[in-house]
Amino acid sequence: MNLAADRLEMVADPVRRTGRTLLSAGVEQSYVDVEDPRHLHFEYVRRIASAVEVAAPAGAPLNVLHLGGGALTLPRWLAATRPGSPQRVVERDAEVVELVARELPPLPPEVRVEVADARDALTDTPDGRYDLVIADIYRAARMPRHVRTVEFAAEVARVLRPDGLYLVNVTDLPPLVGTRVQVATLRAVFADVCVVGDRRMLRGRRYGNLVLAATSRPGGLPVARLAVAALRDPVPGGLLHAAALDTFVAGAHPVTDTDDNSRH
Repeated sequence: MNLAADRLEMVADPVRRTGRTLLSAGVEQSYVDVEDPRHLHFEYVRRIASAVEVAAPAGAPLNVLHLGGGALTLPRWLAATRPGSPQRVVERDAEVVELVARELPPLPPEVRVEVADARDALTDTPDGRYDLVIADIYRAARMPRHVRTVEFAAEVARVLRPDGLYLVNVTDLPPLVGTRVQVATLRAVFADVCVVGDRRMLRGRRYGNLVLAATSRPGGLPVARLAVAALRDPVPGGLLHAAALDTFVAGAHPVTDTDDNSRH
């Protein structure tokens, strides 16, 4: 997650003694339990973790690329639940990387953090390197234009293995125009796409986060298990796929670099 460099702070959770929240300009960005990396506070982070759990054999190491780092909640969780997983974290904001390294427990040696732009990092990555790519890339509460195009999605698909999984955090508000466009964009590249989130979000009734899942193999998403996992979350969720996703996306068009050529 890319954050503004000013007004960054790490604060203790007044309710959970071991909880720490990364704030940017007073807004919550990441949450880490310093004693229990398996504890996931934010709903969308739990949904990403659930997708990983149902898509890959339990405990099996995965080669993972995180585009956006924040407080490194998911890298810590993956290191705890899938020991030995090589993980590369790309975070654009050096101030965030420095604050997290100073204030939170050290990372396992298999987690490597680099300061770079997500798209530049993808361009420099060999084909078929990763089992899993997780994107949580925001700057001033907006997903930068150059990481939400067909060309960016194609770069992600290129660095994934044939059965690899791409998970994207999308922050949106009714009527979810940004999410619909992003789904259309992913569908232009990936053979199988779904959306998971709070059912109120999916109905366009509140602001919040949705998780998009995509894979290059037709029928490659474990949709039924993803739906069950979404329902079991403390905030029960729903899933849109196939015909339901067609209806959701109707009228939205993929975005390309030509349409959306600014990197700022």
